[in-house]
Amino acid sequence: MGQVKVNRVRARLAFFVADVFASVPRKDQRDKSDCYLRGLMLDGRRKSVQAMASRLPDGNEQNLQQFVNQSTWDPLPVRRRIAERMSARISPEAWVVDDVSFPKDGRMPVAVAPQYCGAMGKRANCQVAVSVHACTATASCPLQWRLFLPKEWADDAERRAACKVPAEIGHREKWRLALDILDELTGWGVPPRVVLADAAYGANATFRGELTERGLNYVLSIRSDVTAHPFDAVPEAPARKGINGCWPQPRYRQAPPAVTAHAINLGRSAFTEITWRHGSHGPMRSHFAAMRVRPASNSITRPLRAQASAEQGWWDGVLPDLWLLAEWPLNSETPTECWFSNLPVQTPLKDLVSCAKLRWRVEHDYRELKHGLGLDHFEGRSWPGWHHHVTLVTAAHAFLTEQRLSPKAPMPASPSTRSSSSSRTS
Repeated sequence: MGQVKVNRVRARLAFFVADVFASVPRKDQRDKSDCYLRGLMLDGRRKSVQAMASRLPDGNEQNLQQFVNQSTWDPLPVRRRIAERMSARISPEAWVVDDVSFPKDGRMPVAVAPQYCGAMGKRANCQVAVSVHACTATASCPLQWRLFLPKEWADDAERRAACKVPAEIGHREKWRLALDILDELTGWGVPPRVVLADAAYGANATFRGELTERGLNYVLSIRSDVTAHPFDAVPEAPARKGINGCWPQPRYRQAPPAVTAHAINLGRSAFTEITWRHGSHGPMRSHFAAMRVRPASNSITRPLRAQASAEQGWWDGVLPDLWLLAEWPLNSETPTECWFSNLPVQTPLKDLVSCAKLRWRVEHDYRELKHGLGLDHFEGRSWPGWHHHVTLVTAAHAFLTEQRLSPKAPMPASPSTRSSSSSRTS
């Protein structure tokens, strides 16, 4: 019976590989994809090519090394098919933006530099990648990745050549990489969802503005020192000085309080107990309140003033309003976390909380990607090799997610699969 189950899983994997890797032009490369995925999913602490090849009955270390590090197959169509397939399978409630770090030794692994390393909780020599995940409360999967290239790599011709970094790739801030991914997903026709992210992204007013311009809703964590004006604050213009003086522009006359001050001013009685999900140790609940505020920042004010002045020669000084969601547990003296959201005014408090708390699924992804599937076990140094490995790990994660969801029928072919498979050569 055990062998029958193994054969069934192998058959499902073969169908999965045939669909997801349909864009890979050669049959031997698709066969190596199947082999590599099996190696990633087999038991074993180390998921380097050498370790996987030793555990696979058909494993050939040299062939797998060449497939990952030197082969020219394009990982982008593979990731596109994974994104299409998993979005249809999961029906995500949100897109979660996050980044992950990979500690490394030396200076030659692609994009490595001394920088903050989340895996170690301090500044260390590492690589950092930005990812976007499709999430529900019960399932999630990474959809797309960007490897962050530190500034010191931008003009380092020697290391760029050694690691085969494409000429068009330069230094780009993580929040811009996240926007690039979101643009790519919508360009692929993947239905957009509410964007979630931690405070490294949420405190960035320009990032929030770019999401709004794209018509994307968001619930973003923010730092406690981020400031906002009360919703009912009114900009005022001082009196004109002299007959020939310019008419002063309206502005807020009071300094904006920090978001925690807004929450504290509401008082504990304004906070409602909300249960957002049931965990392994029982219901997950805390106390929350939401109010409308007007975030304050020069990066918000300047473009609004410039746009209004260009269009009508005058700006009334009124800043856009958002939801401020705050959490204040009973055992805490002050609110512990805050979020900004541009969800509609009529959004219920429970829905705001459910969205804000959905980010926990990414931690589940990273545990499986790293500890179970060897996301951070890649030992190569090149740009193509890193992207091949990450794409294969993402495919393995997607396959396992599908098996947990007990698929009953194969996924329908997508336009990207049909177009790539029709021109494929064996």
